[in-house]
Amino acid sequence: MSNSGLRILLLGAPGAGKGTQAALLAKTLKVPHISTGDMFRAAKAAGSPMGVMARKYMERGELVPDKVTIGIVEERLKQKDTAHGWILDGFPRTPGQAAALDDLLARLHQQLDAVVKLTVPREELIRRLTGRRVCPDCGANYHVDSAPPKKDGVCDRCAHALEQREDDSEATVMHRLDVYNESTRPLIAFYEKKGVLHRIDGTQPVNVVNAEVVAAARAGAKAPVKAR
Repeated sequence: MSNSGLRILLLGAPGAGKGTQAALLAKTLKVPHISTGDMFRAAKAAGSPMGVMARKYMERGELVPDKVTIGIVEERLKQKDTAHGWILDGFPRTPGQAAALDDLLARLHQQLDAVVKLTVPREELIRRLTGRRVCPDCGANYHVDSAPPKKDGVCDRCAHALEQREDDSEATVMHRLDVYNESTRPLIAFYEKKGVLHRIDGTQPVNVVNAEVVAAARAGAKAPVKAR
């Protein structure tokens, strides 16, 4: 099977490097990176039936029901650029959504080749997230350890003072990680039972993680599809 046929679902706590890997995988495999946020924005902008429905819930400050969310995912996965594979993240979030995704892929005659969970120790996640700094003027991103600005606290691009996002404070980060672990535990169990979950060490170099994700997906693409 060629690389372009792979369909991968990425899971990972905030700070695990999921965004970095999704972007790299999309480039490596030449397939679209599809995130929940991107799907909702595109559906709303296009005025699709599901996008219109989603907008009504969002404007009222309500959660978008699973039925509408699944509909938006279906609209996205039917687009031409997904015909030869995709990288999906941010969906599904629950076992119910995961089961609905299985049904959708069966209707589209597609197979989920691998569900990859990037594992990073909690202490490292906290270090990564609390060390992030952003420029409120131009949007540039930095990290006090791994990607510091040339001048401490000052943006390299526009010389504006850098800030720490409110949700990157240590107390908020710890809460976010607790919520993530609690909410994803059933989803991880769902995919473990199906035998498609791969845990990959997210503390390795980016290129090593990328290679391991692709290898896991290739192995899954060659394996027989297991019944739910």
